[in-house]
Amino acid sequence: MKKKGVLLINVGTPDEPTVKSIRNYLREFLLDPDVIDAPYLIRQFLVRGIILRVRPRKITPLYQKIWMDDGSPLRVYSDRITTSLNSMTDDIEFEFAMRYGNPSIRSGLEKLRSKGVEELLLLPMFPHYAQATTESSLKHSYKQLNAMKWKPEILEMGHFETDEEYIIPLAKSIQPHLDKDTHLLFSYHGLPVSHVKRIDKSKSHCQKVDECCTIKTDANQLCYGHHCNETTHTVVGLLGLNSDQWSISYQSRIGPVKWLEPSTMNKVEELVKRGVKKLAIVAPAFLADGLETLEELDIGIREHFMELGGEELSVVKCLNDNQDWIDGLYKLVQGKFAKQLAS
Repeated sequence: MKKKGVLLINVGTPDEPTVKSIRNYLREFLLDPDVIDAPYLIRQFLVRGIILRVRPRKITPLYQKIWMDDGSPLRVYSDRITTSLNSMTDDIEFEFAMRYGNPSIRSGLEKLRSKGVEELLLLPMFPHYAQATTESSLKHSYKQLNAMKWKPEILEMGHFETDEEYIIPLAKSIQPHLDKDTHLLFSYHGLPVSHVKRIDKSKSHCQKVDECCTIKTDANQLCYGHHCNETTHTVVGLLGLNSDQWSISYQSRIGPVKWLEPSTMNKVEELVKRGVKKLAIVAPAFLADGLETLEELDIGIREHFMELGGEELSVVKCLNDNQDWIDGLYKLVQGKFAKQLAS
């Protein structure tokens, strides 16, 4: 039987909460054409000429607020998850890597090769498919495999937006935050509209059909917005919520381009105007807490909600190293290898 290995790939994090480290991380991240898909010279100007001159210094204090004793939350939880998974089996080797920053995808692959892995599962830790996350992680993994001249049998986990191994732990994590007076807001990471339109090979569905992301069709099989809607409706069904008890929004925008709507900030303002006083926010696209949840939501959005007249806001922790999620992730991996064996 072939030795199996899994590379868990996340976006990345600075090594330290310092201006220099954050600038280095943002440079690598934002210069990826899968993240900012502008022409080369425009991308270079935007990133080097504008963003890197301002943003690192601006967000360094925010990173310092959320930094843990052992490092960035994303790296700490990734390490804990990997350690737990490795303790559950001797048949599969697990390593984690970051698309940008450390530990690199190359280092994770080298570790798996050194352990004799012959069957490799590339598992981007993003439930919802997107060019800027899933696709970029897979492309870079293949680039590194080619550079290493390593040719294991390769499997991919592309997305798992409605898989019960992810959905059930997610729903269980939300449940304690709800009562009859609480409105639940699903806040997903934002994405430029141009990214989702590119996925529509028909060129006749995305942004051209009303409520396009809510309709299941061949045109949006890999649409991020559709995947977010699928996750939301599946969780809402499990929780038994009525249509007036929940909403969807998108957060973490950068730059002047058109993004998926509505923004989390605008949606919160709308909910307060509707009379919502108690709000729970969950961020299902993030499997581990980081700047977007611990600072943007739990500090920034909380302050704004209270200033507008809200009374109570709770932010659901990401799945992090929740044992239900670790068990679910292990089952996802087992299922992927079993399906490969049966094919």
